[in-house]
Amino acid sequence: MNQDLLNIEVQKFINESLEINFSKIALLKNPFPEISWTDILTQIASKAKAKTKLPTWFNTDAILYPSKLSIEQTSSEKTANYKANLISGESIIDLTGGFGVDDYYFSKIFSRVVHCELKKDLHEIVKHNLSSLSVKNIECFLGDSSTIIKEINSKFDWIYIDPSRRNDAKGKVFLLKDCLPDVPSNLDFYFNFTDNILIKTAPLLDISAGLSELKNVREIHIVAINNEVKELLWILQKDFKESCKIKTINISKENEELFEFNLNDNTYLSLFSEPKKYLYEPNSAILKSGGFNNVAKFYKVEKLQQHSHLYTSDQEIDFPGRKFIVNKVFEYNKTNMKHHLANSKANITTRNFSETVEEIRKKWKIKDGGDLYSFFTTDKSNHKIVLICQKI
Repeated sequence: MNQDLLNIEVQKFINESLEINFSKIALLKNPFPEISWTDILTQIASKAKAKTKLPTWFNTDAILYPSKLSIEQTSSEKTANYKANLISGESIIDLTGGFGVDDYYFSKIFSRVVHCELKKDLHEIVKHNLSSLSVKNIECFLGDSSTIIKEINSKFDWIYIDPSRRNDAKGKVFLLKDCLPDVPSNLDFYFNFTDNILIKTAPLLDISAGLSELKNVREIHIVAINNEVKELLWILQKDFKESCKIKTINISKENEELFEFNLNDNTYLSLFSEPKKYLYEPNSAILKSGGFNNVAKFYKVEKLQQHSHLYTSDQEIDFPGRKFIVNKVFEYNKTNMKHHLANSKANITTRNFSETVEEIRKKWKIKDGGDLYSFFTTDKSNHKIVLICQKI
């Protein structure tokens, strides 16, 4: 950690550079030759990334930032706040501390928070930033978290873990056993020091795969921000043997969409229908949950087809997702497309359809945008259909 980065003139330069194209800044001559230009550029790139994701840090003086990748991988303040309000107690230990955003929010709930970090530079940055943020109830430890928790040798109300993937190749399915730390192999060890564990994983993790690796899972929370799933939260309770609950939340500026169901409540079979007056598309958190029949049962709506995951009704309902009025429905063929959509402008969504959005746009010369919403999907008779809708 380079304290010279906190120099008033250096900080002024960093702040003035935030609104300038980063590529142009990177080509400049270093105005502070006594400080590494790479370190200065890291501060600029990471602070720019923090502006909307971490406004508390961004708006606090004398904050130091790690690499841009670390900022990208850390929780946002919105998701950190959600996590902190899921749990309660006197003490929590974070075995994978990172930049400390989650711990900052845990410190508002817990009297004692322990932050463990393997990387020395990141450990020092977090200690410094906590002082700048006037947080006094977080203890920072440098080293392997398993060693630290054994040395502390006390019981915590909660253990928090955000395991990192050993292989960061994007798009690849991964297992928890392939992450650091290897949570499945260490669960019995962790339960020696707590009765409750909160695990954060990336949304890429398959829920069924996670359940097969873990035990004593009481709840899974699927957290989306503005309809983009950001993280999965797994709550484990020692000796818990009952059915797991799935809780979904989509947080937006306007509201919070909540839906939950019991994982074993899978006896209801959805009814299928031709498109009615209203069409509903579940938010991304529900789509990740797989609770498609549970949605149909709770909201008393019908599906267009088993795998289409679009719902319909004659009466408008308050639904956790996007809502539309159906204006036209037609079979997907050349004649109908030329008559209704070709060479037009429309928002396109595909659900259980053989062609991608890009292929449809290119094939029929449909521009993106406008007030028209078109859904390309499959109906209950397995016919390819198109719905022209108006968003509510």
